[in-house]
Amino acid sequence: MSQDENETQGVVFGVLAGVIFGVIALVAGLGVWKAGQSAAPVAAVAVAEESDIAPVGEALAKVYFAVGSAEVAAADFMVVVPTAEALAANPQAIVLLSGFHDESGDPAMNAELAKQRALAVRDVLLAGHIDIQRIKLRKPESTLGGGSAEESRRVEIRVQ
Repeated sequence: MSQDENETQGVVFGVLAGVIFGVIALVAGLGVWKAGQSAAPVAAVAVAEESDIAPVGEALAKVYFAVGSAEVAAADFMVVVPTAEALAANPQAIVLLSGFHDESGDPAMNAELAKQRALAVRDVLLAGHIDIQRIKLRKPESTLGGGSAEESRRVEIRVQ
């Protein structure tokens, strides 16, 4: 292998290591930040939940969750990047979060889990410095039809 190829591989490795360490730092930082929060700002959450804004267009991103979980996977923390870019491109836009659940089981428990998932995605966006005033939550929605089980455990992110 030539010296140029070795140098190129070293640069690529360095960039990949930087990205991996950045994601780890973001995950650790969010954990520390969440631990320091006694509760989410109640007034901001209440305002966001009162919004009955209809979703427009396709979702910018979807975050999927494990069964019975409202924990955002580390890989999904990257949703901050396209969301921030879309908001920067349109200073008047808002982020609309929609949590979904299926029709099986207790409807109240499912709706609460969908809400907790949307709040978890909101917390990731807040940790990524998205202004809380630009984040709105929709009432949890039930998926209908024969979609995959994974589709019923998602939060959709729209910038509109």
